Amino acid sequence: MVSLIDSREFQRLRRIKQLGLALYTYQGAEHSRFTHSLGVLHLMTRVLDRLGEKYQISLADRAAARAAALLHDIGHGPFSHVMEKVLGFHHEAWTVRAVLSEETEVGQELRAYSEELPQSIAHIIEGKFQPAALAQLVSSQLDVDRMDYLLRDSLMTGAKYGIYDLEWIINALAIDSEGDRIYVEARGLYAVEEYLQARYYMFRQVYFHRTLRSAEAVLRSVLRRALKLLEAHEEVWCAPGTAFEKMLRREPLTLSEHLAMDDSDVIFHVKQWQASSDSILSDLSRRFVQRRLFKAIDVDMPDEEHAGFLAAAREVTMRRGFDPEYYFIEDEAGDVPYYAYYTAEGAEPKARIYVEDGYARPRIREISEVSDAVRGLARGYQLHRVCFPPEVKEEVYALYHSNASPQSAVGAGD
Repeated sequence: MVSLIDSREFQRLRRIKQLGLALYTYQGAEHSRFTHSLGVLHLMTRVLDRLGEKYQISLADRAAARAAALLHDIGHGPFSHVMEKVLGFHHEAWTVRAVLSEETEVGQELRAYSEELPQSIAHIIEGKFQPAALAQLVSSQLDVDRMDYLLRDSLMTGAKYGIYDLEWIINALAIDSEGDRIYVEARGLYAVEEYLQARYYMFRQVYFHRTLRSAEAVLRSVLRRALKLLEAHEEVWCAPGTAFEKMLRREPLTLSEHLAMDDSDVIFHVKQWQASSDSILSDLSRRFVQRRLFKAIDVDMPDEEHAGFLAAAREVTMRRGFDPEYYFIEDEAGDVPYYAYYTAEGAEPKARIYVEDGYARPRIREISEVSDAVRGLARGYQLHRVCFPPEVKEEVYALYHSNASPQSAVGAGD
């Protein structure tokens, strides 16, 4: 594993922050995907050691599971999910390419260990690996990735919402050999309930914090403006001959070019764009660099009032001289259900959490069939916000409060 950690592809993760722009809200959130990935490897090793006391796990399968845990994030681009939304790619596809490539140091090290190892890791990441139970430890609703980032992000942000009983979950994990799936023994039910509640509240209070999401909205607007100008053949400064320049020009990137970029490439260019001749690009870039972010309001008024409020608020923004395409941003996280709270409805069997029900005559059941607490979480919540410049704050807030009920008025804030 040391040779994989020392590879240039894995070392790059030191320069990609685990929580992206969360440091704009939580000053301690400076940790990287490098440290997170080491933590995921550590947890996978502990889980495999525990399961190995009761089940036979081959050395080849153990090596594949540990390597997949370590390398699961190497395909991430700069600022991770922000860039994926703007440019329309997914980091898992790049991770698979990096693992299978004969040109990457990671791929070479894996092949030096075993010719079959790269393909096994790719199958784990893609959800095709057999036994499926081991793949579920890398990617499912109860996996070592989530187990690590909840505790790590809770520690680094100072938010206590992500704390749960990790030790008890590890001790209660088991393999249903007949169903080829991971499940939790009956004694671990309450620890898993606590884990799912921790995940729910970390998303509500940390990952979807208004200021964090506002920072992401500003950065997305910066990048979208730069892309729009280039598509119109307008001048946008880019470091010539770099992967970042190719990316902005929407030219296909090679694997090595994608893996050459990190957060610093984005920051460097946004700093330069503060002096852009385009007023929108320069203004947005200054707002981002100087942390003069947009304000945000949760649109939690009755559904029939949404359209009228949004149209009026957009009109106010435009009347004050701000192009709504870049300065009036609706924030609706389409991935909220899968990541933020647990629900079995519509989920593939491999993504569900299974627990042992009872002690005398135990049987394995999906957790929401057993737990009232999990059924309560499955009701979930909707994320719908608008972000806009602070210069129009008072007018937009006035529109909001004229439409909002007394209960929903608490959704307005900084």
